Amino acid sequence: QVQLVESGGGLVQPGGSLKLSCAVSTTMFRIYYMAWYRQAPGKQREVVATISTGGSTSYEDSVKGRFTISRDNAKKMVHLQMNSLKPEDTAVYYCNRNTVRHTPWDWGQGTQVTVSS
Repeated sequence: QVQLVESGGGLVQPGGSLKLSCAVSTTMFRIYYMAWYRQAPGKQREVVATISTGGSTSYEDSVKGRFTISRDNAKKMVHLQMNSLKPEDTAVYYCNRNTVRHTPWDWGQGTQVTVSS
């Protein structure tokens, strides 16, 4: 069973930055399209950013120009650099396979991001 371990969340002031990381426990990591998702209180989980096997990226409109997704196939990790954070970015962030392309693995515990002054 593949395990997903997200890290890097925390409390940050508006305008601040955080870098999230996700370790993926499969040797086949490089063949999967990956994504970051987030779930705010009382809302459904939504996709934030995706990255293909070749490194092509896409972003949800509200994070374009602020967030950057990347992957390290050698380390089997996916990252999310988040800049110019806003209170509306507050959520639990998860990584998983891109559910448009693949069935998701069991979800990890996520990492809490709180943007507040």
